[in-house]
Formats: sequence, C-alpha cells, structure tokens
Amino acid sequence: MCTYLTKKIKLDGAAKGASGWFTVSDGAVYVDHPFHACHEHTLNIDFTNPGEGPSARVAVELTEEAALALIEAIQTALAAAPPGLASASGPRAAS
Repeated sequence: MCTYLTKKIKLDGAAKGASGWFTVSDGAVYVDHPFHACHEHTLNIDFTNPGEGPSARVAVELTEEAALALIEAIQTALAAAPPGLASASGPRAAS
C-alpha cells in the first residue's frame, strides 16, 4: 500500500547516471507503485542533485525483502570498516 510518506534527506556522495557521474546532494525514500519494477508496491529511493537538472537522478525500486537485505548489507559493511575510514578516506577515483 502507498504510505504517501516521503522521507527527504541531504546526502554527500556521487552516483553514475545516463550522462555519467554527478554529485548527489539529496535523497528521497518512499513506498509507492513502481514505475518500472513488476510489483504492486516497492520501496523507492531517489538519489538526486536538483541543481544539475533532471538528468542528475538515479532511481531504485526494491521489494521489501530486497530493501531489508540492503539495509543489513550496509550495516555489515560499515561495521566492518575501521573507525573513521569511510568518512576520512576522501574522494575515490571514478571507475
């Protein structure tokens, strides 16, 4: 079911879209009907940079199970990293 609740957050990172890499400054997370995924409802995540226009957007549509697995994988990866490593490493080379 659609919650009509959208959680917007400020982000600091990068994403690769159709036009190449761009800085990610904003995110939105919500449950709604997907545009592309073949499911009734999905957890949708948008990574955007409104200052760079509509092409600076990456959208993800995940099932509930996939979203929960992603949360667990993120927590596991961050817990395994040495303290401060993720935030202190600085920019990485684009691949």
